[in-house]
Amino acid sequence: MKLSVLQTVCLTLVVIATVVGIGSFIRGLSQMVSIIAEGAPAPGRGKPLARRLWLAISKPLSHSAFKGRPFIKAAHWLVMVSFPLLFLTLVAGYGQVVNPHYTLPILGSFAPWEWTVEAIAWASMAGIIWLIVVRTRAGKGRPGEAESTGRDGQKRPSRFLGSAWSHARFVEGVILGVVICVLLLRILEYALLSKDPATAVSAWHFPFTFLLGKLAAHASVGALQNAIVVTATVKIVISMAWMVVVGLAISMGVAWHRFLAFVNIYARRKVDGSKALGAAAPMYAGGKPVTAKSMENLEALEGESLGVGSLADMTWKDRLDIFSCTECGRCQEVCPAWATGKPLSPKLFITALRDHAVASSSFAQAAAKMGASDTDELVQGTKSLYRGSLMPHNADVLGALRDAKITGADGVAIEPAPLVCNVISPETLWACTTCGACVDQCPTDLEILDHIIDIRRHQVTMQSAFPQDLARPLRSLQRQQNPYGISGKKRLDWAKDLDFDVPVVGQDIPNASSVDYLFWVGCAGAYDDRAKKTTQAVAQMLHHAGVTFAVLGSGESCTGDPARRAGNELLYQTLAAAAVEKLNEAAPKRIVVTCAHCFNTIRNEYPELGGNYQVIHHTELLSTLVAEGKLKPLIENGKHKVTLHDACYLGRHNGIYNAPRELLGALPGFEVTEMPRTKDRAMCCGAGGAHAFMQDTIGVRIADARVSEAAATGADTVATACPFCSTMLASGRPQEGEAPQVADVAILLRDAVLEKTVEEKPVQQEEEEDDWDDFFD
Repeated sequence: MKLSVLQTVCLTLVVIATVVGIGSFIRGLSQMVSIIAEGAPAPGRGKPLARRLWLAISKPLSHSAFKGRPFIKAAHWLVMVSFPLLFLTLVAGYGQVVNPHYTLPILGSFAPWEWTVEAIAWASMAGIIWLIVVRTRAGKGRPGEAESTGRDGQKRPSRFLGSAWSHARFVEGVILGVVICVLLLRILEYALLSKDPATAVSAWHFPFTFLLGKLAAHASVGALQNAIVVTATVKIVISMAWMVVVGLAISMGVAWHRFLAFVNIYARRKVDGSKALGAAAPMYAGGKPVTAKSMENLEALEGESLGVGSLADMTWKDRLDIFSCTECGRCQEVCPAWATGKPLSPKLFITALRDHAVASSSFAQAAAKMGASDTDELVQGTKSLYRGSLMPHNADVLGALRDAKITGADGVAIEPAPLVCNVISPETLWACTTCGACVDQCPTDLEILDHIIDIRRHQVTMQSAFPQDLARPLRSLQRQQNPYGISGKKRLDWAKDLDFDVPVVGQDIPNASSVDYLFWVGCAGAYDDRAKKTTQAVAQMLHHAGVTFAVLGSGESCTGDPARRAGNELLYQTLAAAAVEKLNEAAPKRIVVTCAHCFNTIRNEYPELGGNYQVIHHTELLSTLVAEGKLKPLIENGKHKVTLHDACYLGRHNGIYNAPRELLGALPGFEVTEMPRTKDRAMCCGAGGAHAFMQDTIGVRIADARVSEAAATGADTVATACPFCSTMLASGRPQEGEAPQVADVAILLRDAVLEKTVEEKPVQQEEEEDDWDDFFD
């Protein structure tokens, strides 16, 4: 078949575009794979194979990680499935450039396939247009521009603030252009076939384009043939242009995540399908987890870099994680630190690491080509080399240079750059409360908290660099096994005013196997004045319901949660090992816990250390006792409007949302109202990540912001289910109006079940603040 001039020109363009596009894509992919493969080992991320493959397929197809925004979820799903389903139309396009009548063998005239192509093309076009509208309405996200109104009614900058605007628009334009070409080709194919008397063309093969095809049939055969050739060429060139650009810009997460998300989900930390919440990831040394037992062999740890201090310390999974970010900003939108004006955006944290990795690789390649002999020459040379090219949009040039691990012509090695201060500021690193909102909302399963904790681990264990506020609690944890620095002999002071005896394991009973529950009081429950009231209320309710329990008394110590979330992994391992040993000696049937942080640690982290227990939160146990009729809330203390604050380490980290609500629903005289941000989208109180022992001085206090939300509901009481939440929120000041009272649900239940024999005065907010300030003096 002789080609026309138009076909010859189009075929030439197609061949050039294809060669350049595939070459660029392979180059970019190989560069990315090289960067990821240079990472340290990530044990346990490959097996079990079948389970991981199922998650890698089912998670993206179900879009179960997309929370909220059902229309955006549907639009994104349609765009996602269009990529593989419409790929064969790209293959057919090559044949149409040579022969406008070309169709794929067998499949090309298979009616179900034709229906699928047309349906997906129209649906994905609607989907991408909707996504374009969403991003356009949000604006570029500059501060003060295109603010969005959240569910709490507050104005905030767009979640796209800091995302690569041009990258997103380019990808959206490519998708829209491709699906338009697919539909246009179907319309032209119908029109061309209708010109052939021997062909009985019908709507059966063109169900969603035949009407437009009839309009196009007024054109001549030659015009239709040329239109098909040109449209197929445009479609191929657009597709290859995409491959060229993404190959040059491997930091374009909004494009690359369509490939990497599947691999990242496959290599996720938890193979049960849940997010990387609950237990923190282990800290590794020499490819093995660091534990109290391995710490006994100090020689094995000598020379090891603990935690993540530079790009060289990141595992291949860490690096895969940072390349899989799509910059959607869902994590940024729910981050309490970001919402209150602190210098932490989980999205920008990840993209800074990604761009740093890309820039480091680029600098290393450039240095090798130039044979740079010193730092200044390398900096100037790379600036010249990359001027005007697609450099990452927020790469740290000097940090990347130092992290490139280059040996110059003079034989002097350039040391890897510390991530903190070069890529991540200390203020950014320590602003995180480890609430887990970012991980919970991430659609590509990024393990953001693991990265933050790993960098903190290096700062604390290798650099002895941490906020001054943490010096005292960490020292107290080491000396007195509690962050308050109070003697263990006072751990039972909370029980002095009770009208019944609380048995102590090892003193009154040999172990906890003879009682229903071991009551793990926790450091806050034993030492904090407000939390002690919750401890008393739980004990009173258990005693009233006839539930037998015992405590460890002075034998109890901190679970280690504040130390671990603050990055002091070695101290955590020491505390946790001691606690597990004590619990194993106590041999409890079940453990009831009031502190959400203790609950999370004992339930999720102690099994790694040989501590396997049945752990229940006090709201779960009390809710069960109410349901069984063993606790009967009868006393109505007036009419109250109450709102519940979901504790992060009870809710997001452990999925317990209903138990506190069931208790509140059983209280007479209480009208329960929800805050705008609730359950899995609830805002943190500001205590997590050891922030209960740190001053919140940047931006708005997180506790103040949360209390403002509570006050806006009109509630006179904020119910809590964690002692740290109670303390933080009780010190909060709303922007408008008076602060509601704060009380644990156990106290509200106790007051509804038992008559008060002594009228307790509410703790004055001013006195609490004075006491809290004394802690920092």
